[in-house]
Amino acid sequence: MSDIRWDHDREARTGIPEVIFGRPKTVEQLMLLFMEGKGLRLATQLSPEQMNALLQLPDVAVDEESRTAVRHPRPPRDLPPVGILTGGTSDIPVAAEARAVLAALGFPARTFFDVGVAGIHRLHGVMKEIRECPVLIVCAGMEGALPSVVAGLVEAPVVAVPTSVGAGISEGGRVALHAMLASCSPGIAVVNIDNGFGAACMAMKMMNQVVKGRA
Repeated sequence: MSDIRWDHDREARTGIPEVIFGRPKTVEQLMLLFMEGKGLRLATQLSPEQMNALLQLPDVAVDEESRTAVRHPRPPRDLPPVGILTGGTSDIPVAAEARAVLAALGFPARTFFDVGVAGIHRLHGVMKEIRECPVLIVCAGMEGALPSVVAGLVEAPVVAVPTSVGAGISEGGRVALHAMLASCSPGIAVVNIDNGFGAACMAMKMMNQVVKGRA
């Protein structure tokens, strides 16, 4: 454990606690990190083997859809929900990661899945509910058009997440990433490909400012 130094003060500095990026870690390292200390532990980007191992620990919940594991999540906060949208069902795992991270830190979320531009009427059918969310996370692959459409219809800031969904010229999400970066709709912040965690962190920082404004 001497090579693992948990950043206990990160939340006090940044508003976001340290979170474990599971993919490159061994099962042994993950087990040690979850057993160290008494508070919240959250891991993302977990493999099936890692999730199975963490399930053996007390008080650890695993979500296979989002590939996350959490111990001692924060209680839900009395805040309006962060809206999470996807273009299609194939984008849901990335959106689920964002939802899991928000939930672990006590931020409520509301999901609007499969509302992409190929069937734009689906988006219009839920616009009233979407406009009630103070921050939106919008996940899309293919040509990555959904965040631009949404940002042109709402007052809330949009955190755009390109996903690696798509074949051929989609290039593993690079086309969606470039489209979101080049958007002419104002009010969009773009995170990395498949980075549901980063989108949740951006949304939480925005929501923390809402809390400070209320105070």
